[in-house]
Amino acid sequence: MVGQWANLTPEEQAALLGVGGLNAVQADHMIENAIGVYGLPLGVATNFLINGRDYLIPMVVEEPSVVAGLSNAARLFREGGGFITSSDEPVMIGQIQVLDLADVYVAAGAVMAQRQQLLAEADKVSSSIVQYGGGARDLQVRPIVDTPVGPMLIVHLLMDTRDAMGANTINTALEHIAPFIEQATGGRVNLRILSNLADHRKARAEGTIPKAELTTDKLSGEDAVQAIVEAGVFAEVDPYRAATHNKGIMNGIDAVVIATGNDWRAIEAGAHAFAARSGRYTSLTEWWQDDDGNLQGYIELPMAVGTVGGATRVHPAAGAALKLLGVESARELAEVCAAVGLGQNLAAMRALATEGIQRGHMRLHARQIAVAAGASGDLINRVVQAMITENNIRLERARQLVQEMSK
Repeated sequence: MVGQWANLTPEEQAALLGVGGLNAVQADHMIENAIGVYGLPLGVATNFLINGRDYLIPMVVEEPSVVAGLSNAARLFREGGGFITSSDEPVMIGQIQVLDLADVYVAAGAVMAQRQQLLAEADKVSSSIVQYGGGARDLQVRPIVDTPVGPMLIVHLLMDTRDAMGANTINTALEHIAPFIEQATGGRVNLRILSNLADHRKARAEGTIPKAELTTDKLSGEDAVQAIVEAGVFAEVDPYRAATHNKGIMNGIDAVVIATGNDWRAIEAGAHAFAARSGRYTSLTEWWQDDDGNLQGYIELPMAVGTVGGATRVHPAAGAALKLLGVESARELAEVCAAVGLGQNLAAMRALATEGIQRGHMRLHARQIAVAAGASGDLINRVVQAMITENNIRLERARQLVQEMSK
């Protein structure tokens, strides 16, 4: 059914099933000293309506309750009209560190005096990106007078990398223009590297959940909205809560980023740095009650993902996942990731604020526990059901049940 939805070829379906995906030979071309491949579950989150369009969301994740929780949260957002998303142009930041300067401010002026020439030089080694409408967009200077190694000038090269994540493109451009900057400033260039705090390349998502949809056996819709808003404010004002709050957001985003062959470590670094941009670590999301009493949510974060280059085209399953998702640009993928992050955040906060995180999570975790205890086939469901009925979801009990039911 998923294959029909995305018009996947038999080879693409086999890649998603793990039958014809990444093999040892391909893996050896991707990294050094490869000795094999390592599999993780690939699931699909449902119910997503983003900017009026339906999506199936491929997710690579090993943690129970993530896919189910997100699918349910997407259904709640759908009842309020779905997710509305937007994003910035795909502009990445490259940094050049200049040292041994007599005067950092004079050096900064010298760089800016050659701004146009430096941008033109950057484009010379970025012809493929320029061909697709990207390229160098701006040059910025950041003098830092007092450091343990003396004054330094940080030069930022801003490049539109189109549908690529852009790391290789911008690093190549930085290395090309570094000698010109040394000549202009009389200083010594040390590092030339992109920044993963891609705050010129942000994605946003927002949506509404009707209060009636949040009603539970124990809470009215109004009370559930209030509880979720209070939980959101907790994460805004307390970094200890914000760390776990944002981890939950990244549960969803990372899973999509991995599925599509993108760099989840870069996305994590950028997200957490962005969350601390004010000097205090805080929530990536905002939650509030609107005038009609419904729940409103909003997220904004850096999202430097690509649909061309890197593992997105080398890993067979990543290519199939991108086709399943059906995005047509890196910006659309970034917006999908933002919607996933907001939905995952709702799933976690709704569970925390209404029934407690363990009830639903442990029920889904019960299958892993049953398998770890030695259950297989039909026995898995029997052990799971027994543990749920007893409200005793523990490995020791699962082992006892396996022994009893196997007789």
